[in-house]
Formats: sequence, C-alpha cells, structure tokens
Amino acid sequence: MPKSESMRRVALVDNPSSGQNSSRREAIVRAAFAALGDAGIEVERFTIHGPGSGAALARQAVSHGFDTVVVCGGDGTVHEVMQGLVGTAVALGVIPLGTANALAANLGLSRIPAKALQALLKAEPVQVPVGRIFFHDPEGARHSRYFTVAAGVGPDALLMARMDPLLKRRLGYVLYLFEALRIWISHPFPLFPVSFESAGGEPRLERASQILAVRVRSFGGVLGRLAPGATLHSRSLSVLTIKTRSRLRYMRFLLSILAGRRDFSRDLELITADSVECNPGNGSRAHIFVEADGEVLGHLPVRLELASETLTLLIPPHAEP
Repeated sequence: MPKSESMRRVALVDNPSSGQNSSRREAIVRAAFAALGDAGIEVERFTIHGPGSGAALARQAVSHGFDTVVVCGGDGTVHEVMQGLVGTAVALGVIPLGTANALAANLGLSRIPAKALQALLKAEPVQVPVGRIFFHDPEGARHSRYFTVAAGVGPDALLMARMDPLLKRRLGYVLYLFEALRIWISHPFPLFPVSFESAGGEPRLERASQILAVRVRSFGGVLGRLAPGATLHSRSLSVLTIKTRSRLRYMRFLLSILAGRRDFSRDLELITADSVECNPGNGSRAHIFVEADGEVLGHLPVRLELASETLTLLIPPHAEP
C-alpha cells in the first residue's frame, strides 16, 4: 500500500466487545496493524477494556503526539473514542467492525476491513461540526457528550437500553428487530414537551413521543436516508420529530422507510433547528431514555445543539458525507 501523506503516527484502537466473532476480529485487527506498518506508518495498538477507557486512550494518543486514531469497531466505539478527540487536530478514522456502522456507511467505507483501510490511506483529514447533547444520568447529575451520527429521545433510546450486550454480539440486527417489535406492541409512547430554536426566530413548541437529531446523510442498510438533507457538514440539526402516540402511524412510517419512501406529515415531521430542548411532561413519572450514537446516556431533561468545537475526520475522496 502507498504511504499516506496525512498519517505518520497511528494509534490503532480496538474494542474486543464490539461486533461479533472474536477470533476473526483479532485476525482483522492484526492484518490492519501489519498493513499500516507496510505503508511506512508508525503504528501502536491500544485496546479498550471497559466504559470510559476509549476516551482516555484517545486523550493519551493526543498527548503522545499521534496524528491519527483509527478505530476498529462500530458507532458505539467511535462515539466513545471521539470524546477525547473533539477540539484537537488528531484525525479519526474508522474500520467498521461493529454491529452498527452508520458513520462508516455514510463515509462510503466498505464492510470489508482491508478495503476500508485502503480507503483510509487515501483519505484526507477534514474538520466537521459535531452535535453535543446535555443530559442527566440515572442519579440526576448533568453531563454532556459529542455525537456524529444521531442523538435520540424516546423509543429509539428505549430500544438501545433493552439490548443485551451478549445477545447483541450473537444475534446482531435480529435482536434489534425483535426488541423493536416488543416496543411497538407494549410501549405507551408518552408525549413530552420539545422546544426547537433557530437563529433569529421564536422558539417552536411541540409535544413529541420521539425525536432523532440526525447528523449523517445516510445510515446505510434499510434505513438509508432517514433524514433527507442531513449531512456531517451541516451547521444545523435535522430533527426527525414524531408527534403521535399511534402505533399504526409508527408502523406506517416504518413501512414507508422499507419501501424507500419517507411519508412525512403533520404528526411526523423533519424540523431544522440550531438547538432542541426536551423536558419531562407535567406530572409524568415515565423515565424517557436518551441516547447518542446508539449509546444510552440517561433520561430527560436534555438539550441538543452543535458544539463550538469540531472533529477532524478522515474522509475518503469518493465519499459524499
């Protein structure tokens, strides 16, 4: 492989708990390590051992002078690692090895790891805006996280909260479909107040059972372009807003997605905003979950906006993110 002009010192970060088939995964990571070395790049391997260690490893790579961090994993691993890279000049690259690889799909990266690495070696570092979500953990303390793919409040976050890590590794998307069906059958889809703000305008008030602030052009797979107009380069949030408790309306929208359409309407709308605030409904005791990039963070209240900092992302030349 030719030597990359943008990569000289690479921290190769692996998350053994991401994705499936650990023996195959180890072979892939070793092959990537060898390929980077063959390209004349200095490379060191780091392994994530638990929650929070990905961000710590990223900060370590920054402080030790690495110019690039390449993540072997899915959206959850990328989410963890990017917390230590936003606001720095260190570039983030992805070799998709997770269950969900929406960011990699949005960048046009192949699910075949060797091809994804070839694309990364030709990629250029580009600064992109990222979302930021302020939330409350189960103990009530306020925190914030950056996100690149999407952040959601409502049933999608409940779906992530119900995913058993071991079953997720064994069953992959089958488990997503099973849990989604369970939620559709039994969840009451409670409404909560949402405020959308845009520069120069009055806040727009709605009540919704689900919002999803999308930052990517495409999720890949059956979801595809869930929020037309959303891109990594956008300076605003594209917010899919579902303002109904109707199971039938949810199912109709899902079927329209599977058919390649997007049946937006008065109660299912795509709203562009600079920031979004969601609060618990008056008198509601329901804990409405919050997620970012597929990682469950906590519950309402929550605020979503664009961060003042940017993320340096390795984007292949053929990508249209």
